[in-house]
Amino acid sequence: MDKNPHNDKHPMTFTRFAMSAAAAAVFTSLALSANLAQAQQAAPLKNDVVAKVDAMYPWLDGIYKDLHAHPEIAFQEVRTAGKLAAEMRKLGFTVTEKVGKTGIVAVLKNGAGPTVLVRTDMDGLPMEERTGLPYASRARATSEGRDTFVMHSCGHDVHMASWLGAARTLVELKSQWKGTLVFIGQPAEEIVAGAKAMLDDGLFKRFPKPDYAFALHSWPLAHGTVGFNDGPVSSNSDWLEITFKGRGGHGSAPDKTIDPVAIAARFVVDVQTVVSREKDPKEFGVVTVGSIQGGTVGNIIPDSVQVRGTIRSYSPQVRAKLLEGVRRVAEGSAAMAGAPKPDMLIGGGGQAIVNSTELVNKTEVVFKEAFGADKAKRMPAMTASEDFSLYANEGVPSMFFFTGVYDPKVVAEAEREGGKPIAFNHSPFYAPVPEPSIKTGAQAMTLAVLNVLGK
Repeated sequence: MDKNPHNDKHPMTFTRFAMSAAAAAVFTSLALSANLAQAQQAAPLKNDVVAKVDAMYPWLDGIYKDLHAHPEIAFQEVRTAGKLAAEMRKLGFTVTEKVGKTGIVAVLKNGAGPTVLVRTDMDGLPMEERTGLPYASRARATSEGRDTFVMHSCGHDVHMASWLGAARTLVELKSQWKGTLVFIGQPAEEIVAGAKAMLDDGLFKRFPKPDYAFALHSWPLAHGTVGFNDGPVSSNSDWLEITFKGRGGHGSAPDKTIDPVAIAARFVVDVQTVVSREKDPKEFGVVTVGSIQGGTVGNIIPDSVQVRGTIRSYSPQVRAKLLEGVRRVAEGSAAMAGAPKPDMLIGGGGQAIVNSTELVNKTEVVFKEAFGADKAKRMPAMTASEDFSLYANEGVPSMFFFTGVYDPKVVAEAEREGGKPIAFNHSPFYAPVPEPSIKTGAQAMTLAVLNVLGK
């Protein structure tokens, strides 16, 4: 085959190639023009949005600090949900509580137009806060039968304040849009169970099914910045719990035993070869063992050892390979020691969020118009998992984006070689700077929603 399109023996091939290229260029230009036109329609409202968020900020700051000081863990968000529900009723939304156990759904209809869902998560994490902030949490809860401190160490308090800010701004701009808002307060995101609970409780049957869905997440970026991308922006999440069985005995006579500690240790090391030697090195995949439990004292070989961990991936193909590999290595590790087959529980958690390319492209133009191309940027997918994906998987074009929460100077120092690291999500030191982080979140969400509502 002649691979040169300029070869004069194939003039028709070259003509078709040229026409196709020209058509593609025209199509791309038209698409960009349409997105730009829509962004320019939203742009005049940018100043109004900024002014309204600025004016309401004292209210948002008070709510944020109250939520930060009183976090609640998954499916225990009773006080949190009640506070959000009360605020949304004051804004004129029709609010339904106890959807998916502790979730809330707030609906506002404003004429004929698209239906847009905006989600915030509500739950904190079972850990002690060590930020030293004057409004730091000292809340406690019972988690898995144990008393524990609770902290908003993943920024869900920032999300809730931004969510309320967007809701109030949209209400104050009702004359500028048509459609239906469905604002949901979702429980139990941290255990990737809340979205399923709300859907199972009829979220898209009892309430208007959205034409679009948005959610934001705080991230250790410079405040004032917005990050996003199309395609996968989070990972698939699976969990593993494997009990290796042996035959216990005296530590001085290992030959009289089958040592499950050695079996578990072999598994922890060997399972990494599934990642390094079986998975395509260009594809993302992680297997982490975060818990090993077995034995009581140093001179007794136990009867069993339990390992627990997490499996992360982006693509379905890599996910399947990792799951199969974990099972195979676990059984092989036991077989090599002449031990019984291990008891294995491997379950699914969150599925990767796949952002709509069309929706991201439309929103990108608005974000760059509002915040500047230097602050509204595409960014790589996160390796963490999120159950916002379940709404997208119901056929709803969706966009999950990120907002920065740290002083730009602190971020720049952390990025410098040898610089001081900044606390990441789930750290006991995670301390977002409320202003302007919450303002940016509220502004970005408001503009994203206005961009798809009817005019």
